[in-house]
Amino acid sequence: MPKLSKSEIVAAKLRTYSINKGLKPGDRLPTEGELAEQFGVSRVSVREATKALGFLGIVDAAPRRGLSVGKVSMKRLSRYLSFHFALADYPLDELIDTRIVVETGGLRRVAERMAKDPSIYEQLNAVNDKLRRATKKSEWLQGEVEFHCLLVASSGVRALAAFNDLVQVFFQKFRAGFSKSRWKNGIRGHQEIIDTLRKGDYQTATALLTEHINVHRDRDKLLKKKARSKNAAKSGEVSGSASA
Repeated sequence: MPKLSKSEIVAAKLRTYSINKGLKPGDRLPTEGELAEQFGVSRVSVREATKALGFLGIVDAAPRRGLSVGKVSMKRLSRYLSFHFALADYPLDELIDTRIVVETGGLRRVAERMAKDPSIYEQLNAVNDKLRRATKKSEWLQGEVEFHCLLVASSGVRALAAFNDLVQVFFQKFRAGFSKSRWKNGIRGHQEIIDTLRKGDYQTATALLTEHINVHRDRDKLLKKKARSKNAAKSGEVSGSASA
């Protein structure tokens, strides 16, 4: 396990302190000097930790008012953490499984909320209609991400929607290679999912959405198979040349 810096240790201790004290957004924190003494570190380490936490909105530092617990914005967190998903070298299967867990996890709530508020179905349907009118790949990609983010957001679980935003960043890379015939299949899949949710059948919708997301897995297997065949053909050509 990589060794933590002093500022990271302070951040972890500050988190534990806030939880143990039951602090809420807006509650005052001890001064830099008090925290340094309590945690047994320098004021510089405390300042570095609070700056990092302040960047994420976890801690507020105001002149003459000192430190206080910030109001964390999940959207802001997801915006910066999305770099991790976009750049980290996770196996594709893991990312697909993550996306399935996140996106299907809120479908029961989507169905329940849709039954009470028909506008949820109308909003999702409107995004899918916009996808049907897309002529450029950039328009389709934007609409595809918008649909899936809206589907999860329709659960009303804000934290779940924030995690979904992270996963969507990664999948833009895979959607970019899809042909227009696959666009149509995706749009048809969206319609089946939301029509099923409108009927209150979230279990069937879960199966449909899982199948819809697994297209990425199927496509990856096909690409790998083609690559193996191509490499085998090249090896055969090299062997034939050597024999001649």
